[in-house]
Amino acid sequence: MIVTTKDLFRHAYGKYAIGAYNINNLEQTVGLFRGNLGKKAKNEDPIDSSQSAPFIIQISRGARSYSDKRMLEALIRAADEVFPEAIFAVHLDHGTEEACYDCIDSGFYSSVMIDASHEEFAKNIEVTKKVVEKAHAKNIVVEAELGQLGGVEEDVVGSVKLTDPAQAAEFIEKTNVDSLAVAIGTSHGAFKFTGKQGLHFDVLEKIQKAIPKNFPLVMHGSSSVPHEWVERINNAGGKLKDASGVDEKQYLPAAKLGVTKINIDTDGRLVWCAIHREQFRDDPANFDLRPPGKIFMQAYAEYIIHKNSVLGSTGQLEGVREMLKKGGGKTGGCCCCGH
Repeated sequence: MIVTTKDLFRHAYGKYAIGAYNINNLEQTVGLFRGNLGKKAKNEDPIDSSQSAPFIIQISRGARSYSDKRMLEALIRAADEVFPEAIFAVHLDHGTEEACYDCIDSGFYSSVMIDASHEEFAKNIEVTKKVVEKAHAKNIVVEAELGQLGGVEEDVVGSVKLTDPAQAAEFIEKTNVDSLAVAIGTSHGAFKFTGKQGLHFDVLEKIQKAIPKNFPLVMHGSSSVPHEWVERINNAGGKLKDASGVDEKQYLPAAKLGVTKINIDTDGRLVWCAIHREQFRDDPANFDLRPPGKIFMQAYAEYIIHKNSVLGSTGQLEGVREMLKKGGGKTGGCCCCGH
């Protein structure tokens, strides 16, 4: 069931964070749905309600152009049918103004992100406001970004500029945006922190106090880059060095301060890379893509289950379902086209 991020945030605010996971292919899609329903090995496995969670599927511009944007959309539609118990939003990640309009007009996405954070403050407001007006006319939710994250991921390159709390309040008022990605010390890619550096909770607290009550905040670049997965990659021929990410113990404290959506992309890539490198190393005679694909889907499902546990979203799926029944959320498929 495709819903808007606003529906999910309403249930999560101040209690836990929704995992926003980037996908690019069939194997990631299947593993993601299985994991969020508490399944591990097979689509037919029974749902484990104690481990099931609502989630957000993120589609980047890179993923949309990897083959054809319609291919990935078709995979998600099929997964919605194969896993009818799932409750999730479909979100454009780091969209340009043009990409946002394309997704809004497609009638498939329930949420889009306009990223004009590289522009001057006034220009960011101008661009975001235009996207919000067009999206809201079709009941689509909009996320924007204020401040800049460091690092590199796909075509997103940034230099660090922490979000100013006063500007955040002004930005929200002038754009009518639905959620705001803030820069509080995270960065894109695998190389986020050195030493014991972490999130700037002091900045996050000031932002939460400055903006409207219960307004949803978002953390980008929040993969934890687990050492065990980096080590597995390197033991199978990889050359990742000095990789580090966000400490998973910081997720829930951030959620208590209004962060309702936490973006995770790099970690999924690490799982994919480790599994496939190990399979090519251990079975060099194999030329069938399906055996490593099956192993990855299970490993990714198990990793999603773990990730949801540290986000606090584990076991929250049925609560969201009940809220939607009582509150009249966007149920029954995509909020725009009925898919």
